[in-house]
Formats: sequence, C-alpha cells, structure tokens
Amino acid sequence: MGGNFMRKVEDRPTPPEVYNWKIYLVAAVASAGAATIGYDSAFIGGTMALPAFRKDMGFDTMGKTEVNLISANIVSCYQAGAFFGAFGAYPAGHFLGRRIGLIIFALLFMLGAGIMLATDSDSGLGFLYGGRVVAGLAVGAISNLIPIYLAEISPPAIRGRLVGMWEIGWQSGGLVGFWINYGLTQHMAPSRQQWIIPFAVQLIPGGLLAIGAFFLPETPRWLLSAGRREKAIETLCFLRGLPKDHPYLLTEVQMTDDALEHLKRTIGIKFSGPFKEVYQNRKIAYRFFLGGALFFWQNGSGINAINYYSPTVFRSIGITGTSTGLLTTGIFGCLKTFFTFVWIMVMIDQFGRRKLLMIGALGGSLSLWVVGGYIAVAKPQNNPSGTLSGGGIAAMVFFYIYTIFYTPSWSGTPWVVNSEMFDQNVRTLAQAFAAGNNWFWNFIVARFTPQMFAQMQYGVWFFFASLQLLSIPFVYFLLPETKSVPLESMDLLFDRSLKPRKAHKHVMLQVQENGEHMQADIMESMGSKGQATQVEQLPAKQMQV
Repeated sequence: MGGNFMRKVEDRPTPPEVYNWKIYLVAAVASAGAATIGYDSAFIGGTMALPAFRKDMGFDTMGKTEVNLISANIVSCYQAGAFFGAFGAYPAGHFLGRRIGLIIFALLFMLGAGIMLATDSDSGLGFLYGGRVVAGLAVGAISNLIPIYLAEISPPAIRGRLVGMWEIGWQSGGLVGFWINYGLTQHMAPSRQQWIIPFAVQLIPGGLLAIGAFFLPETPRWLLSAGRREKAIETLCFLRGLPKDHPYLLTEVQMTDDALEHLKRTIGIKFSGPFKEVYQNRKIAYRFFLGGALFFWQNGSGINAINYYSPTVFRSIGITGTSTGLLTTGIFGCLKTFFTFVWIMVMIDQFGRRKLLMIGALGGSLSLWVVGGYIAVAKPQNNPSGTLSGGGIAAMVFFYIYTIFYTPSWSGTPWVVNSEMFDQNVRTLAQAFAAGNNWFWNFIVARFTPQMFAQMQYGVWFFFASLQLLSIPFVYFLLPETKSVPLESMDLLFDRSLKPRKAHKHVMLQVQENGEHMQADIMESMGSKGQATQVEQLPAKQMQV
C-alpha cells in the first residue's frame, strides 16, 4: 500500500533518468520567489500589532474605525499593486521569456522593499504605502511567471509535485513571517528597530530569487516558440538527463512541435493572438472563467483574512495579549508548512486535483461552523479572560483542523491547475488572468476584513464556511481532473462534449496509446536508418489525440 503513494501515472513509457535531481533543483530555485509572497502575507498583520509600530504610526491616538481603515489600506495597497503586476508580466513573459522576466521583477521587488525601510515616525506612512505598491507590482508578476515556468519544465507525471514547490516556497516564507514578530517581542525592547526588522527581512527572499534566476535555464517550450531550437533542445537534454537522440526526448520535442504548429495555423504566436483567441473562442474563454473562479473560491475560504489579520482573528476567539496571539499565529504557520510538504510529496500527483479540492472544502467548512458557533454562544470578546475556556480550546482545535484541511487542498492546487490547463500561446495571458483574479479577491479580503470583524463578528466565520460548501458542486460539475495529462492535450480534456468528472479517464487512455505509438514509430525510424535520428530534423505534424 505504501508504495502506491509514490506511484507515477505516466503519459508514455518514461526512463527513470527523467526524474533526476536537476529538475528538482531548478524547480526549487525558481520557487524561492514564492517566499516573497508568503512572507508578506504572514508578517504584516503581526508587525502592525506590535505596540512600538502602533505608537510610532500614531495608532494610539486614533479611534478604532480609523485604525481599521489605515490597517486595511497598508495591507491592501500591496494586493492592488500585485493585481496590475500580474498583467504586466504578460508582455515580459511573452517577449523576454520566463527567466528574464523573473530577474526583472525580483529586482523590482527589492526596490520596493528598500523603499519601505525609509518609514519612520517623522515621515509617516508615505514610504510604507509607496514601497508596498512597488513590491506588490513585482510579486504580482512573480505569481504569474513562476507557476508557468515550473509547468513548462516538468515531466507530466510529476508536474503537480514540481509546480507544488511554488507552494513550498510560499509557506516557507510564511513560516518565517508568522514567527518573526513573536521572536522580536521576546528578545527586543519596543522600538523602531523592532518593527523595521520584519520589513528588512523581505530583501532576503527577493535577493535569493534575483541571484537564482540568473542561473536558471529558460523553458524549452518558450525557446521553441521563439525559434531558438538548438538552445531549446540543449536545455531539454539538461533537464531530462537524456541525450538528444533518445526516443523519449524525440517524442517530447515532436509533441511540442505539433502543438506549436497547430497554434501557428490557428491563432498564431503573436502578442495579440491570445487576446483574439479568448474573444473568439468560447472554449478558451470558458477555461479562463474556470481558472479565475478557483481563486474566488480560494479566497472565499477565509485563509487570507486569517493570514493578514491573524491577531484580530485570534482575538475574536478569545486569545488575549500580543505575545500569546503571535505564538498562536506561529503554530498556525507551522501546521501550514508541514501539511504543504505532505501535499506535495504524497497528495497532489496521487489523489489528483478534484478530490483534494472537494475534501478540503468540506472539512474546512465544517470546522469553521464550529468556530463560529462557539463565538456566537460564548461571545469571548465581550467576556475577556486571561485563559481560554474549554469551549475556547475546542474552537482553537477546530481552527487548526480547518488549517489541516485547507493547506493540502485550496492553498496550492488552484495554482497547479492554472499553470497546466492552457495552450502554449495563451498560457502566459491565462496565468496573468488567474494571478490577477487571485490578487483582486485578495485585495477585497485584505481591504474589508477589519470592517467585517467589527460589524459581523461571528458571522464572518459562517460567511467563509458557506462559501467553502458552495465550492464543492462547482468543482464536481465543472472542473475536470488535470493530473498527468500532457500540456499539449489539455484542449481535449476541456472539450465540452466530455463530462468534466469523466474526462480524465477518457483522455488519459488516448494520450497513453498515442504516446506509446509515437515513441514506437520514432524507435522504428531510428532502427530503419541504422543511426540516431537527430531531433533538429524531426518533421512537424499535428498530433492526433
């Protein structure tokens, strides 16, 4: 039974060399950029809760409504920048490539992080707002480019695992962000230095991405689409650990050639092509809708309300004191990180995307109903106490159960699905649209969470629990399983004539049969010529799937 957990569902016979250390190392380096996003989502709420920050920014002299408004503005201006950055990455990814785009936006992020460091009690919030907008532009672009990069370098059988490393980077950054404020409260006296350190730490993941991106190879799919065939084949040989005359590599190049040739005959490979295709092709537009909707449901789970305003959230359950609240937040971060590793190593490429999303939504929803029910009955904010009651402890347990269900389902899976469900020529635009949706709904949550807790109280928990329940029929009836399906075969998977819940089985049978035949034909061709077929000489013919 244990061996089945690591079993790979392959689209065609695959040599073991393909699953080599280099592909994992390249994915890990690229995924380091996600730490910039995860860190911000985790540290900012705790930093704003530090007494020293509140004093220096004048929060102590403001009313609660004004503090809530300013806090929401500080958090949400980052998401607003990220929304526009997600779309700004499209021309960079199209014309310059995924790698150069990552270098540019990593440097932009470091500029934004540096601007934030000029914030102090005399200058007020101007530098903080400006720096967060600039950094937001950068992370919006990064959230577009990294999942695409990972999907395009991945063998189909482990694509979920490699794209999932993006989530590992995100949660690793989040873990540091959740704990850094607790550590500072324990070991530093309240001062500007205490609260400026968390802002300075942002430079570390930004620098790692900027340096790492210089050494990353460009994706073979982008190189082929840009006409740089020799470099594309050289890169593919490096990533797969195979010589250029190996049948597996010949087949992969042939499949990519076929897909690109089909695109050239239909919508073309120009910058404007994807826009025309979305406008004219209802099938592609429908996929855009599905991809964007996944991020609506993800943010509807309530996770970003918790990430950005964790001290406020835990206070509503009855956790009192800055230090205790930050400790509770740190435990939350540990759970998220641990179950992200479980998700990437065991779940995403074994259980598939659909099952994880539906099970995660059901378990998370039930947990939040319990948390909201406790708050509605016990009203802990109206009855402050130095210790949690038995009901309060139960509520915290169910909150952590919610975290356990959410993390290996809705946290990273929408990014995986969006990175793999589109054609080469619309993939960058589609990822921009998906990332833009993520940041739009992220902005809505970040901007209005303080007001929601102030006005709705326990109703906030019921609101997010209800949205999670509603996401289950959406996934069941509309979203097909994308696990192990080659990127070049996604058109068939999303054919509207197939029922989404049955499409995967139908497509994989055809893909496996076609892949085996194509690989056998190439091997036969090699044998008949008595020498290795050079991959540069392969003719382009449309793959019949």
